[in-house]
Amino acid sequence: MQTDITVTTYQLHDLAEYINWIYFFHAWGFQPRFATVSDIHGCPACQEGWVSRFDETDRAKAREAIKLYRDARQLLNELDGRYPVYAVYRLMEANSDGDNLILNRVHFPLLRQQTRVHAEAPFLCLSDFVRPLSSGIPDTVGGFATTIDERMEAAYSNDDYQQLLVKTLGERLAEAAAEKIHETVRKEVWKYAPDEQLSIRQLLNEEYQGIRPAVGYPSLPDISVSFLLDELIDMKRIGIRLTENGMMQPHASVCGLMFAHPASRYFAVGKIDEEQLADYARRRNLPTDTIRKYLTANLQN
Repeated sequence: MQTDITVTTYQLHDLAEYINWIYFFHAWGFQPRFATVSDIHGCPACQEGWVSRFDETDRAKAREAIKLYRDARQLLNELDGRYPVYAVYRLMEANSDGDNLILNRVHFPLLRQQTRVHAEAPFLCLSDFVRPLSSGIPDTVGGFATTIDERMEAAYSNDDYQQLLVKTLGERLAEAAAEKIHETVRKEVWKYAPDEQLSIRQLLNEEYQGIRPAVGYPSLPDISVSFLLDELIDMKRIGIRLTENGMMQPHASVCGLMFAHPASRYFAVGKIDEEQLADYARRRNLPTDTIRKYLTANLQN
């Protein structure tokens, strides 16, 4: 199994089918049902047939969605070949130690839920999906990051509409690269799912084995763990810089972890109390007030 840091470069046409258009349209204020325009043929008759499925009050919005999608696809074609998208990943020897991961001997503290989703639900932590250190048997966890070519963010700077299109497409392309690299890792590198045969729709519905939580998302809400991940996968290799607060630059970037356990699933850490905050700060070896600013949305009132 490949354990070195690996860098991959994609052209935009490599990623177009992996774009989740629901989130693109959400960024423009459209409800998910309007993203189904990406599923229809582009001929005028097909588009009008799609519009006719909506209530009359929504048909003007549907036609706006058609124009937005057409403009986005045209822009993708214009940008293709000019601005690549980059990915870096690494498979690491891993074990869990309580609410910590140990990744290539680096401690990676995590947070555990303190509020049940329902009466019988466990209090989950991402470390639950990795073999414990006490077992004496090493496990594996992947780390990844993706980003657009930074020059792309400056494209069409004299056109507000086109610039916003570039921004929202860039975010989707970084996520699409994460989707594609995860598929490659599962099937060809880690090889825990070598026979996986999923459609793009199934991929976007996360029907594969394992999970890919990104830093800043509900199960991994502390963006400052980007610094820990950077130590492990060297995001500078693909041009990602971290601000003093752990935000990634270029803005259209994603980083996170990959877990293979069949029972692994996404969850939200949710609210934590002062005791857990202090414990987590101790495990991060950082002042509690420093950690507090990263977890404001997760603190109980």
